[in-house]
Amino acid sequence: MRKNKNETKKEKFETLKNVFYAVKIIKECCPWYITVQMLATGGFWFFTAFVQEILFLRVILQVLEKELPFKAFVIAVIMFVAAGILARIIQSYSNYVLSVKFKQFYKALNEKIFEKAVSVDMACFEDPDFFDKYKRATEIVSDSHYDMFIYYFSSIFVAAFTGIFIVAYVVSIDPKILLILLFMLPVVAAQALKGKVEVKKDKEMTIHKRSKAYVKRIIYLKEYSKDIRTSGIFNVLHKRFSDAVAKNREIIKKYGWKIAFYEVITGFFGQALPVATTYAYATYRYAFKRNLALADFSVIMTAMSNIRDIINDMGQAISIVKNESLYFGNLKEFFEYESKVVSGTEKPDELETLEFKNVSFTYPHAKAPTLKNLNLKFEKGETTAIVGENGAGKTTFVKLLLRFYDPEEGEILYNGRNLRDYDIEAIRKRFGTVFQDYKIFAVSVAENVICKEVESENEQQKILTSLKNSGADTFVNRLPQKEKTVITREFDETGIGLSGGEQQKIATARMFAKDFYLAILDEPSSALDPIAEYNMYENLISATRGKTVIYISHRLSSAVLSDKIYVFGDGTVKESGTHNELMELNGKYAEMFTLQASSYREKEGSVATI
Repeated sequence: MRKNKNETKKEKFETLKNVFYAVKIIKECCPWYITVQMLATGGFWFFTAFVQEILFLRVILQVLEKELPFKAFVIAVIMFVAAGILARIIQSYSNYVLSVKFKQFYKALNEKIFEKAVSVDMACFEDPDFFDKYKRATEIVSDSHYDMFIYYFSSIFVAAFTGIFIVAYVVSIDPKILLILLFMLPVVAAQALKGKVEVKKDKEMTIHKRSKAYVKRIIYLKEYSKDIRTSGIFNVLHKRFSDAVAKNREIIKKYGWKIAFYEVITGFFGQALPVATTYAYATYRYAFKRNLALADFSVIMTAMSNIRDIINDMGQAISIVKNESLYFGNLKEFFEYESKVVSGTEKPDELETLEFKNVSFTYPHAKAPTLKNLNLKFEKGETTAIVGENGAGKTTFVKLLLRFYDPEEGEILYNGRNLRDYDIEAIRKRFGTVFQDYKIFAVSVAENVICKEVESENEQQKILTSLKNSGADTFVNRLPQKEKTVITREFDETGIGLSGGEQQKIATARMFAKDFYLAILDEPSSALDPIAEYNMYENLISATRGKTVIYISHRLSSAVLSDKIYVFGDGTVKESGTHNELMELNGKYAEMFTLQASSYREKEGSVATI
């Protein structure tokens, strides 16, 4: 479908806005970067294309034709050498400054992206459209798109500046040359159209590039290596990779002929036609009319060649700048994204009560709600277990509590006040959390626990206490450098690997290192056997005495030791009470408990550990 004039104007306006935004963000991250790039490029271009190949060439030929005295030639040589030295000094110094500016810009832009990435809503990372924009935005850094933009944006102005001097000089020799130069104007339009096609091509290829990148990434990751080698999943992944390559090839074929067509137009109007016309015209004046000096003839021929290159380079530069500006457009959307989960200003006092009141929530694009009219309450110092089968809404409950999402209906009350009123970072700092999909980082055990470099004796003591509370001290004390031992060998040959259960205990120690009012443990024992799980819960209850604790699990070891139990099912509370009360009720909890107890008896050959 062809675009109407308003859509075309809007598209051009958006491109212009993206270019201005790119310049703005570059100036914010590194002032003078573009100016220095112009100097680095311009010093060489102007000296080579104008001073050396036109001005100095004309002087030499005029001396040979005895139109100028030898003294003028000597002066020209001195000026030429001085100009060459100056151009080289400008270029060398500018390149040195650019190497410094590059690091400055790279660091500043990365920091901006990192800061934004950790502040956007968690929902964004579960939205494929947003994730595509985020990926294209971060490609500015990873694929050096900003480097391309800065270089070619600067080249447009440098080329224009140099071209104006050359055109003015040649037109002063013969004004009719200006008519021949008009043949080159379609080059800029063809390059722009070619750029638009390439942008469409790249946009359609993005999702397939992401599929390829995913497969390439997980093939090398340790956590996937065993499953890949012991299952048939490699064939599935390989097919996905091959399909992505095939689809991208189809896209390239789809747009390839258009790109080739515009390249033919560029070649004809940018090179063949103007060069041939200039050569014919200049030769006619020099050889037949004999009203053109040899020096002027040579200058016109050289100048036309240089102008041809400049216009082609400008057309290409404009096309690339438009293309690269789209990445900055994605970056602009990314930076300007306004979180739907908005922080309040209140600082949380110590937890007295926490209540979910008629809370309902549906994930974006989901057809059915995950939580429906959820009501439950936690009191200070209570240990509460939230149990239920997978998919019952337990993890969604945690996401709402940590304000990764906000409820669609109802409210969450912290000390009787809506959770939205509190400073989001302050409230999260007061929630000690262990996720079921916890992550351990390639730094020391101590840094994994305290999440920063250890700077004092108090912090060192806090780490040791946290490791003891989580039960991790038993194996950490056997490590070569104890808590200073680096986890994984990714960056340290002396690093060590930990089992799933050991990693889980390190993640739990991380929670104890926080000064929390509320402990939230989401499947904290998924990597442990039943006996180790029970022991861990006893240690946790002892270590969190006086604290408010919420255990979330589909396994029931935590439930027996809890003050209160909520049984989730179909996104709401199906049963609540103590272990004994729920067993007497003989409902869903009693059924789950009996089944798990029976399973554990069979595995252990003894009395159920739960």
